[in-house]
Amino acid sequence: MTASPAPIVVAPKPEPAPTSAPARVTVARGYRFELVKLVSQWRIRLLVLGCWIVPAVFVAGVSQQSTLPVDTLFGRWMHATGWAAPLVMLGFAGTWALPLLTSVVAGDIFASEDRLGTWRLLLVAVRSPRRIFVAKALAGLTVIVLLVAGLAVSSTVGGLLAVGNHPLVGLDGHLLSPGDAAWRVLLAWVAALAPTLALAAIGLLGSIALGRSPMGLLLPALVAIVMQVAQMLPLPVAVRLALPGYAFISWNGLFTSPTQLTSLLIAVAVSLAWAVLATVLAYVLFQRRDFTNLAYDGSGRRALTVGLLPLVGLTALSVAAVAASTSSMGSGIEQGQVQRSVATAFAHLYRMQTDQLHRPGVTEAQLRATATCAKSAGKGAQEGAGNDWRCTVSWHLPGVAVTGTAIYQIDITSDGRFVADGDGPKEVNGYFLLRTSTGDAPNPLWQFDGNVELLDTSSKG
Repeated sequence: MTASPAPIVVAPKPEPAPTSAPARVTVARGYRFELVKLVSQWRIRLLVLGCWIVPAVFVAGVSQQSTLPVDTLFGRWMHATGWAAPLVMLGFAGTWALPLLTSVVAGDIFASEDRLGTWRLLLVAVRSPRRIFVAKALAGLTVIVLLVAGLAVSSTVGGLLAVGNHPLVGLDGHLLSPGDAAWRVLLAWVAALAPTLALAAIGLLGSIALGRSPMGLLLPALVAIVMQVAQMLPLPVAVRLALPGYAFISWNGLFTSPTQLTSLLIAVAVSLAWAVLATVLAYVLFQRRDFTNLAYDGSGRRALTVGLLPLVGLTALSVAAVAASTSSMGSGIEQGQVQRSVATAFAHLYRMQTDQLHRPGVTEAQLRATATCAKSAGKGAQEGAGNDWRCTVSWHLPGVAVTGTAIYQIDITSDGRFVADGDGPKEVNGYFLLRTSTGDAPNPLWQFDGNVELLDTSSKG
């Protein structure tokens, strides 16, 4: 008999091991990834390097020059104290540097993915448009804060090393100690962060709404230019305060006594409201966009209805709120305010001149300085900006029966800043040099800067 073949035993196939789901990409990991992407770009590295080096080099160069940028706020004091340098830099940064920096960083952070066509790869890795948006926004914010800090620190260190840690003359002529000046300079730069964040949020909105279009990259700079032009127009104070760009100049009030905080706080609040609203609108547009369309090039009509109209509505609401709470529908530059500001600054600077000339000391109360100012030789309305203001300042000296007088030509800009130019007598407000502890300096009463508070908070009666 033949043996029957042995039965074939088929081993059961092993069960496939369960595949583990890919690890969830958290916001923190996405933030680090986006931050590395940003700082790996050569233009971002150059901007960071420039913001941390160029201001110090600029300040050192100015300290070696015989002429000063007197057309810039605090520019005439750059030879007297190092604390003037960061304020000069802040004035320049608010006008040009910060809008351009926010354009380069925030205006391109989303549009770059459209140009490279990498949205699908990013979505496969992160699997959450919300986390992508948060990570990108935080990374852009980090770089912008780093740039702003570089401008502030570099200009401050450069000024202190080149000129020294000396008192700063405020916008009403009173002396600020180095410690007080340092604190106010810090507050001024912190206040400037608010409109910078507003422009950054507008950059995010433009980067999402306009896609690959270069207009998204330019949008923060264009908005900043429009707001600067608006501040130069004879607009009511309520309209000025309702624009986020006003916070770039309202820090002036930190350098008066008493401090002019009302307009600064309003301007900062408006800027933060813009920043929050623009960021929310950018998020809404980002959540609704079509990531499957490689030819996607902006949201078109949705960008107008979701992006622009709410910001216009916020501006109108801000104007109404400021006008109702402050009764500030005029220019804010009225005759009484001009007279008080000029007289106060003159009294403080007269004391400085007295000390530099080694004359007997005198107080502001003893001087009893007053100013009589007229615009256009008293013709027309005595209010508003212009270079046709003329003031006669009167003061008294202890033991002297004759009242002293001095004449000034006043040029007031629409934001309330003024420059007083001495017009005699020469021995009081003419040009001559005085020997000070920091070297020869022009007569402090010859030309001086001041600030008219557009929101009149003084009591009337």
